[in-house]
Amino acid sequence: MSVVPEPSAAFDIERLLAAMRPRLHRYCARMVGSVIDGEDVLQDALIKAVEAHAAAGNVGNPEGWLFRIAHNTALDFLRRRNRQEALRGPAEVDMMVDQLDAVESRQIAATSLRTFMRLPVAQRSSVILMDVLGCSLKEVCEIMACSLPAAKAALHRGRAQLREIADEPDDAPQPRLSDADRARLGAYVAHFNARDFDAIRAMISDDVQLDLVSKIRMHGKAEVSRYFGNYSKVSDWHLVPGLVEGRPAILVFDPNEQDPKPKYFMLLDWTAGKVANIRDFRHAPYVLDGAEYRI
Repeated sequence: MSVVPEPSAAFDIERLLAAMRPRLHRYCARMVGSVIDGEDVLQDALIKAVEAHAAAGNVGNPEGWLFRIAHNTALDFLRRRNRQEALRGPAEVDMMVDQLDAVESRQIAATSLRTFMRLPVAQRSSVILMDVLGCSLKEVCEIMACSLPAAKAALHRGRAQLREIADEPDDAPQPRLSDADRARLGAYVAHFNARDFDAIRAMISDDVQLDLVSKIRMHGKAEVSRYFGNYSKVSDWHLVPGLVEGRPAILVFDPNEQDPKPKYFMLLDWTAGKVANIRDFRHAPYVLDGAEYRI
């Protein structure tokens, strides 16, 4: 992990948060097992960082300070969800950390989020920090607030368990959109692709909520209508109904590019047949990193 120069205690927190957001999300998403929940955790961590900044004093390593906040926020999320126990698991065994070859490093970096969730919290955190994000062992200890032997033990055991998981057969059934979800998403997508935004406005509730992630939040049909007007001015999108992490979603492709992968996605929530909430990741494309999606 590179260290951002720290000329004074009053470093530019907004600039740092903007630069670090994709890497922080990558960590949060893998800790909680979801790119969507990972963005929620990230936003909570960013709020905490801004609030703590004034009293932080002379922060020698701002990146490490931010990762520490994100780490603790992810643990709080896991505790609230009752899916993992608190950190402080492995016995502190002094052992050497084996160096991975380039192939194994790439394999771990590409590990699915669901697979990371099978590791205990300490093992998961140490593997993500070192093998996915490239932190040093010293930084891993600082972020996890643990001793060097404990970090080495967690990393060693986490890597070993990932090797065992990689050898298991993958026979899990593939999720599919239900007929009801495909019908209502299909109608929304068809009107959107046809640029019939009047028809889209008829589909949204009067008190619709919009989160244009990393950009702006809007409330109410009149305000959210400006959002559709902005889409009418650009041509770098084509919507397709699909799934993200098994959840009904809209995948957005750029018709001007040959890339078979979506650029970002949208999530819709419905109430009484109307769109009540829109979450658009256009300005947060990093959220797709590691996401499982299907058309």
